[in-house]
Amino acid sequence: MSWWRSRAALAVVTALAVLTAGCGYALAGRGSFLPDYLKIIGVPLFVNNTQVFEVEQQLTEAVRREFIGRGKYKVVPEMTGADAVLKGEILSISLVPASFTAERQASRYVATVVIKVEFRDLKTDKVLWANPSLQFREEYELATATSAADPSIFFGQASNALERLTAAFARTVVTAILEAF
Repeated sequence: MSWWRSRAALAVVTALAVLTAGCGYALAGRGSFLPDYLKIIGVPLFVNNTQVFEVEQQLTEAVRREFIGRGKYKVVPEMTGADAVLKGEILSISLVPASFTAERQASRYVATVVIKVEFRDLKTDKVLWANPSLQFREEYELATATSAADPSIFFGQASNALERLTAAFARTVVTAILEAF
């Protein structure tokens, strides 16, 4: 009887191995779903529809660095000569108090940035990836006991928070484009 059980167990293991061999799982970051002819990606300066000074430069630069870090594509700051283009539009930046002191003053804020992003193949004029309202959030502590009434305080006093936010944004966008998420 044990011979029969070992044969049955072997058959089950073999069947599972055959069924799972084509499951479609792969390691992230190993390739790209983009067409092979896309070699040069244009990343023009994002459009800034907010009152926050120069945030478009920081977000655009972070995306350019992320594409360059992947090593497979040449990145240019305009559409001219590019095979594909990534356009971004910063729609809004808001601050909301997250915690308060005993004196009822805000001591921690959450900054939220909403960005419209589109990646287009210029040869076929086809949108390969887009997100009309990509949101990123970052918390930071107020350096002083004063109130922060506008988003410029976030970017003026909390540059580390801005760096974390721009890096997360760039990593998310480039990964989504290259890995088809």
